[in-house]
Amino acid sequence: MKKHQLISIVMLMTIISVLLASCGPAKGKKEAVNLNDYTLEEIIKKAQEEGHVESVGMPDSWANWGDTWEGLTKKYGITHADTDMSSAEELNMFENEKDSPTKDIGDIGLGFTAEAIERGIVQGYKTSYWETVPDWAKAEDGKWMIAYTGVTTFIFNEDVTDEPYPTSWADVRKGTYKLTIGDVIGGATGQANVLATAFAFGGDMDNLDPAFEFWAEMAKAGRIDQGDILLQRIQAGEVQLGVTWSYNALTYRDETPNYKFSISVPQDGSILSGYASVINAFAPHPFAAALAREFIFSDDGQINLAKAGAVPTRTDIKIPQAIQDATIQQSEYQNSIPITDAAKYSEVCAQISVRWEEEIIPLMSK
Repeated sequence: MKKHQLISIVMLMTIISVLLASCGPAKGKKEAVNLNDYTLEEIIKKAQEEGHVESVGMPDSWANWGDTWEGLTKKYGITHADTDMSSAEELNMFENEKDSPTKDIGDIGLGFTAEAIERGIVQGYKTSYWETVPDWAKAEDGKWMIAYTGVTTFIFNEDVTDEPYPTSWADVRKGTYKLTIGDVIGGATGQANVLATAFAFGGDMDNLDPAFEFWAEMAKAGRIDQGDILLQRIQAGEVQLGVTWSYNALTYRDETPNYKFSISVPQDGSILSGYASVINAFAPHPFAAALAREFIFSDDGQINLAKAGAVPTRTDIKIPQAIQDATIQQSEYQNSIPITDAAKYSEVCAQISVRWEEEIIPLMSK
């Protein structure tokens, strides 16, 4: 074989090697793992080797996540940090960071679960509690799992207005105070609040018109507070009537001793719905994320959620009577509408988002 032929072959092999190398995993990405293939003992061991978990949309003040993260660290030695954001922002971050991921686990509204799977940005983990979680509260292979539900709840600051506190949306309609309901375009809480008003004024998931008639009225009257419903704003006295989930309303009240609040479930329109934990398909700490979900569904994790006023989804969990007595009683939400059809709810929330942007936002800017 001639020398120039040898050189040509060597050069060709070099090019092939470079091309093959370039097809490997991108820098910053871990090779995909099937978390359901591992035993709990293996997950614990690998999670402790990772040593850290990054969450999104799971701040300490929401549903008592603070106690859960503290418990995870105490039991397994895994540190934690959270970046608070809406459900839509969580999913966008998972996708936008897929080549250099920084986040492991999130908590999204039920209405966003179908989108999470369709976009291919979540991975499954069933947990050892799989059989005790109702079918409506979990997706195939654990692509998402709902650990808790809450009910639409009013938190009314009696110190910033002389008007009587409302116990129904009809009462709200008669008032003059501002309403803070959260981000409706991209936030699960805001969308749920709009749906609750549909039920209140004669509509349902197939008829949102009564809701939008009400919110158009509120917008024209200048009664919609465009800020988010956050603990910091509650503590600053910036929220007159906040509408949120039961577990948040109770936490906000208990952590704001400088104001007097009334807490009530609107008797003419409220829904029971949950938030789903989702594990980033590109998680830098997948085993720590899986262990975090495992802990959330454990007895300790479920009771932590109940302390905030959430309703745990595990069917076999027993909540201490003292915790039940300190939160919203079941009789207060016995007429609330449970949301168990994730696909339908996703469709309705998408409609609410579009209609809010088209019909209500323009009225608020006038």
